[in-house]
Formats: sequence, structure tokens, C-alpha cells
Amino acid sequence: MSHGAHVLDGLKAPARDLRSRIPDVYAGFAATHKAALAEGELSTATKELIALGISVATQCDGCIASHARGAARAGATAEQAAETIGVAILMAGGPATVYGPRAMDAFLEFSGAKEA
Repeated sequence: MSHGAHVLDGLKAPARDLRSRIPDVYAGFAATHKAALAEGELSTATKELIALGISVATQCDGCIASHARGAARAGATAEQAAETIGVAILMAGGPATVYGPRAMDAFLEFSGAKEA
């Protein structure tokens, strides 16, 4: 099972429906998302990796897929993703050993490094 595009595809229709019901909330979140991940003292790739680690720690499959994609698009390497996941395992313990492999799988999928 894919932990990347498959997860995001499954969220499209429900998210679109909810967004149509609360557009201002989604617009506010989109603005926060854009501002938080913008290049600054930290690169966008670093910020996406931080978000990926938090996603593992909070056990959020949709977040994992989204930030794995974002990190890959921003130029993060598989080694950087793996180290980020390692820190998430340190901080979150056993559950992160379940969500960490999902995150690595998603990152490899989005980076094009996953073997078919």
C-alpha cells in the first residue's frame, strides 16, 4: 500500500466538501501554511522535514503524505528524511516506529526513489 499519493487521493473529495462549507477557515489555514513554509532563515526543505517529523509524532497519515511530498519537492534527500524520522522516533517512541516507515515510504514515492 502506498502511503503517499494514495492517502492524499483519498482525502480529496471529503476535504473539498468540508472546504466548501467553511471556506474562510481553509483560506486562513492556507495563508498560515504558505507563511510557515516560506523560505527564510530555514529553507523550505528544512521546514517540510520538521513538519514531516511532527506528522510522524502525531500519527497523522494525511500530514505525513503531504509533508513527505513537500519535502521531496523542496529538494530534501532520502537521508535527510530518514534522519528526521529518527528524531521523531526519539521523541515519540514506539508509535513513531509504526508511522516512521510510512513517512519514509511516502517520501521515497514522492522523490521518485521508491523501487517499483
